Amino acid sequence: MTQRHKFRKSVDRAIGPTIAVIAVAAMIGYIIFGPTGLYAWGDYSQSVEKKRVVLSELTKKQNELQNRVNLLDRRRVDPDLADEYVREKLGVMHPDEIAIPMEGAKRP
Repeated sequence: MTQRHKFRKSVDRAIGPTIAVIAVAAMIGYIIFGPTGLYAWGDYSQSVEKKRVVLSELTKKQNELQNRVNLLDRRRVDPDLADEYVREKLGVMHPDEIAIPMEGAKRP
């Protein structure tokens, strides 16, 4: 056998394991640096915290709106709220009347 033939035979034997090592390295790189990899976990936890803050704000707003809906129920309408709502939407307030919006004030 010539030197060239031995070298070629060695290279042919090494191609399979080399491809396998490259594939494993690529998978490990994807596991660490990929969009769902280890480095992305920090971003996910920050994103979840931000979403929780938004969710709590939206839940608070939903509860306020639900309270308003309950106060405007046809069977038991709160007269003050109905009067305020109608006057505000229709623009029929008397010129000497003053409407004081009470944001955050809880109604019974």
